[in-house]
Amino acid sequence: MMDTLLSLRVFAEVAEHKNFSAVAERLNISPAMTSKHVKHVEARVGARLLNRNSRNVSLTEAGAQYLLTIRPLLDGLAEAEAQLTSDSLSPRGTLRMSMPVWMSNPAFAQILTAYHQQNPHVTFDVDLSGRKINMVEEAIDLALRVAFKLDEGLIARKLAEVTFQLAAAPAFLDRFGRPKTPEDLINAPMLAYSQVAADGRIRFGGEKGLDIKLRPILVSSNESILHQAAVAGMGFAMLPNWSAQNDVKDGRLETVLPEIAWPKLHIQAIYADRSYLPAKVRSFLDFLAGPDGFSAVLK
Repeated sequence: MMDTLLSLRVFAEVAEHKNFSAVAERLNISPAMTSKHVKHVEARVGARLLNRNSRNVSLTEAGAQYLLTIRPLLDGLAEAEAQLTSDSLSPRGTLRMSMPVWMSNPAFAQILTAYHQQNPHVTFDVDLSGRKINMVEEAIDLALRVAFKLDEGLIARKLAEVTFQLAAAPAFLDRFGRPKTPEDLINAPMLAYSQVAADGRIRFGGEKGLDIKLRPILVSSNESILHQAAVAGMGFAMLPNWSAQNDVKDGRLETVLPEIAWPKLHIQAIYADRSYLPAKVRSFLDFLAGPDGFSAVLK
């Protein structure tokens, strides 16, 4: 008779690692037994949960929904078991995160370092691709996003406010001219972030401001290439103050129309909508929102 709880754990591992053999080795069982456990779960729920062939393993739509349901139960059980052998439950394990490329900077590295010093049993696995992710299928614990449209089944927690600024290299502004009004930017060459302003349209002056259409000459979902192209003198770029401030201070970039009310967006923490969060996720969220988190570096 199959152990249903073990079968659920095996299914979750296979769904997250997308490899039967690797999970079999990880759990010290045979590949054939790994497959039997998954089939046992599928038989109980009466639905195919995984698509598998000789090369690939992926979740079906039913499988993704089922994984979303059972993951908090399995996480809760694992932490309840850990608590029996510890006086206090401490964060531990690998925290898998996805975040924008522009967070790859000394300020965020400072946050990670400070958190790890307080929580040495938590390690990080960070995706910086800037691509759209499926948090359930890819087993991502936490995504940090700005202006992120939520998929169904996910929730967000606002962590900090980020101010953006239009910037360009001094050499480029010497050639193009330094805009005196927003209208001076109409049809100007722009380095556009594809997730927000792929068409080159940006809004000035808050809710009652006006839209200005620039001319995109470089469009990318990778904020780093936009930033570097701006420093190289290719065009105008809308950059977070956080990432642009050192270049402005050292003269590699100039702010454009600094008196304008530029967009202020929130950094949001995105995670699966579940009533129970693992200690590693909960503690890191609290750290980001606390005095040693974003507020310490977003100045």
